[in-house]
Amino acid sequence: MAEIIRMPRMSDTMEEGNIVGWLKKVGDQVEPGDVLAEVETDKATMELESYHEGYLLYIGIKEGPVPVDGLLAVIGEKGEDYKAALEAAQSAAPAAEESAPAPDEAQIKETISPSPAPAAVSSPSLTSADTKIKASPLAKSIAAEKGIPLSAVQGSGDNGRIIKRDVENYTGSGASHAPAAPMAAPQLNPTVQYGEAPISQMRKVIAKRLAESKFTSPHFYLTIEINMDATIKARKAINEDPDVKISYNDIVIKAAAAALRKHPNINASWLGDKIAVHQEVNIGVAVAVPDGLVVPVIKNADVKPMTLINAEVKDLAGKARSKKIKPAEMQGNTFTISNLGMFGIEEFTAIINPPDACILAVGTIVQKPVVKDGAIAVGNVMKVTLSCDHRIVDGASGAQFLQTLRSFIENPVRILV
Repeated sequence: MAEIIRMPRMSDTMEEGNIVGWLKKVGDQVEPGDVLAEVETDKATMELESYHEGYLLYIGIKEGPVPVDGLLAVIGEKGEDYKAALEAAQSAAPAAEESAPAPDEAQIKETISPSPAPAAVSSPSLTSADTKIKASPLAKSIAAEKGIPLSAVQGSGDNGRIIKRDVENYTGSGASHAPAAPMAAPQLNPTVQYGEAPISQMRKVIAKRLAESKFTSPHFYLTIEINMDATIKARKAINEDPDVKISYNDIVIKAAAAALRKHPNINASWLGDKIAVHQEVNIGVAVAVPDGLVVPVIKNADVKPMTLINAEVKDLAGKARSKKIKPAEMQGNTFTISNLGMFGIEEFTAIINPPDACILAVGTIVQKPVVKDGAIAVGNVMKVTLSCDHRIVDGASGAQFLQTLRSFIENPVRILV
């Protein structure tokens, strides 16, 4: 019996997925677990796996956006007449969904006829034309992350296309030994493409969610300066251990989690007719990626040591940048931190990440004149700004949270108590 394949909901905020490319073609045999296509969601590029056994009889949308539950493909027995099932699925589609085009005669013919044996594909040589090598976007991103030249990888996909497992299984033994082409002279006046560009699924969701946050949550902002002298000394002392490395961001995450435990009204969410005060302290950490911004979540940050927080942030940030992060790793946040200090930004305000009550914007550490023991001296200062949802947090409670946060950061040993 023909099985209708629809666009699954791959994240909690996903409304549509963008088909990047199909790894199977009409007529191919399919088994459970086979990757059918690569789908760009609002948060990552993910693989669409088959849960059915049979043959790929029909592909509705080869490339482009498809709404959740939109018709993607049909899997069934070889030569099976699937048109009745397809028409029933199309007629049952929501009114807002554009029906997939009816299969043409060429596609029906290809469906019934056995697929031809793939032609032999020669291994691509190491040339400056690596961009022309057929590879999936996910395979390209993984190869770039691992520093693997695509020209050295043998593709196992259709027509020699390089897919995810080819890069992950690459050991270096199959590398081409062809001499590298001479380096081309740098182009002094590169051609820059101006004009309109398509919006990625991630950027669409970022635009929608942040617009909703900004215009439905009454924001107000509180800024405080933190003396970082003792923090700098403490971090230096901790990092003298060759097996331990923590960043200032790790200290801020741990201090914020400890402060949230003392101020549970900040660790809350607006639910329309009630306010949820969360028992767990889960810190979302904003991470910049090429398409926009994702927020991996450090669960139970208040009870984790800074070394574990450091390891989790690095792992999740790496997954986010390579588009391998899972939806579950970006859910459950109760508070968010956005740190632009590494870019030299001294102070900024951030838009609240729903459903959180607040987001903390962290600036860089700067040296400036400060008063110490009644005298002017050079001090290290960091500014942080708390964006608050006034429906949940009042000015006084936000200020008290910042005072506690400052006391923890200025005296890091208190975080360990």
